[in-house]
Amino acid sequence: MPLVRIWTFDAALASGVATPIDIFLAANYLATPGGEPGRRTRPFEWQVESLDGKPVRTASGQLLPVDGRISGTAGADAIWLTGPFVPDVARFLATRRDLEPLLSALRRQHERGTLLATYCTGSFLLAEAGLLHGKAATTHWSHARAFQSRYPDVQLKHAELITEQAGILCSAAVTSYQNLALRLVEKLANAKLALDTAKLMLIDLHRDLQSPYASPFHELCDHGDDLVARGQRWMTKRLKEGFSITQLSQQLAVSERTLNRRFKQALGEPPLKHLQSLRIEMAKRLFETTRATVEVACDRIGYSDPASFRDLFKRHTGVTPSEYRRRFGRR
Repeated sequence: MPLVRIWTFDAALASGVATPIDIFLAANYLATPGGEPGRRTRPFEWQVESLDGKPVRTASGQLLPVDGRISGTAGADAIWLTGPFVPDVARFLATRRDLEPLLSALRRQHERGTLLATYCTGSFLLAEAGLLHGKAATTHWSHARAFQSRYPDVQLKHAELITEQAGILCSAAVTSYQNLALRLVEKLANAKLALDTAKLMLIDLHRDLQSPYASPFHELCDHGDDLVARGQRWMTKRLKEGFSITQLSQQLAVSERTLNRRFKQALGEPPLKHLQSLRIEMAKRLFETTRATVEVACDRIGYSDPASFRDLFKRHTGVTPSEYRRRFGRR
């Protein structure tokens, strides 16, 4: 029977532990005798473990019991690593000195050939352990800039929902760990069981992008650069008419070179490219909250060519405007 060890600690979401268990339980239910011939009976076992073997306090304050202590040498087919649900991952890593035994255990399990699976901020822990050097990984889109800055040697695929390389699986956040758990069902059992489990639990097994959910607006004040924040506020008021880099630099009383450098440091992109991102975000909100057509959206955000806008929208979000409206618009 495949054994998955679920490693958790204080500040993790309770659902980060419960969700994979529920999915493995559903897979076991579908694999009981009387099902499709050739299926294995009860293919999954799991153990919930903490660093000291004691219950952990979840991010919502719940006390979560565990089955034992985290070990780098205990046998397992896969390790499911929960991610801390914290506003500042860098601060979490700096203040939680007790994480080194966890990082060491992750390294030892990886050396044993155990599959490692994590989501969201858990990717930071794998990177801290040195396990993502030169490898593909993903994390929640809101943490992408901080992750790339901290671990420039990791091939961050910030638009992807799940990445997999060298026995390490990473996914985005919250509901993406439904897909991550199903990927483990597929790898440790079979693809048919994963598909049947997804159908039973009404999970879209074929989601592959998180880019439709991403928003640049969370960075309006999050980057700590007052100059860039003032520039962003000025830009959002001029999405329709646009502006030149010269106008923006004059407005902020800095050189164009300084302006470009500060935007790249704070946001990872120059001002005019960020303007594109803001325009796409405004179009997304129009599609979410109104019945505006593509032509109306173009008029409101300053695009004259609907065809080029459609191409740009798909490059940014991974979906067409009509598909985006279908997923997120008013019914």
